[in-house]
Amino acid sequence: MSGQLPTSPVFNAMNFSSEVNTLLSISDSGRRFARQIDNQRWKFTCRYQNLTRAEFAPILAFITKQKGQKETFTIIPPKIKDALGSETTSIAVNGSHTAGDSTIAIDGFNADSAGSLKAGDFIKFANHTKVYMVVSDVTPSSNAATVTIEPPIIEALANDEAVTYDDVPFTVYLTSNVQQYSLGVSASNLSSTNDLYNYEFDVCEAF
Repeated sequence: MSGQLPTSPVFNAMNFSSEVNTLLSISDSGRRFARQIDNQRWKFTCRYQNLTRAEFAPILAFITKQKGQKETFTIIPPKIKDALGSETTSIAVNGSHTAGDSTIAIDGFNADSAGSLKAGDFIKFANHTKVYMVVSDVTPSSNAATVTIEPPIIEALANDEAVTYDDVPFTVYLTSNVQQYSLGVSASNLSSTNDLYNYEFDVCEAF
């Protein structure tokens, strides 16, 4: 692990995607057969536009430190980093769960309020690098709830394992060993510090 991408300046834009590898075949009778062959992964493209050298230099230094695809690091994506739900307290896994479970018992909710977590919220368990998505609104009862997530957990969960739902960090790696940026250089003033930098990079979730 090689640190966290600086949170300032924030991206100007981000393309976010979910990748699931499936095999699909159609029989002679027209029946459809589908099978998932790999774990789901989050991928995204981050774009910076019109940064000054002072703004861009820490970003470039951090990316250079990754040594292409070698290292992993964390990103807390702006805009989607916080939950849409109303929950504000510390919550944790209730009981143990085995790999493959997609309904997770969680307790410690602040109140029995509809939408404590909302469909589309991201969560992360303390001992996992994988990030999961809540796929149904959560309404606790007696400060506890069963939370449905996708994808199913890829490794076991222990009782009382903490659940992060705000400032969720994604563990990622660069998908290319080549990183390049564009810079508008003024021919009349090659030493200008007012030229602006544009840069984008692609990452894939690592776990």
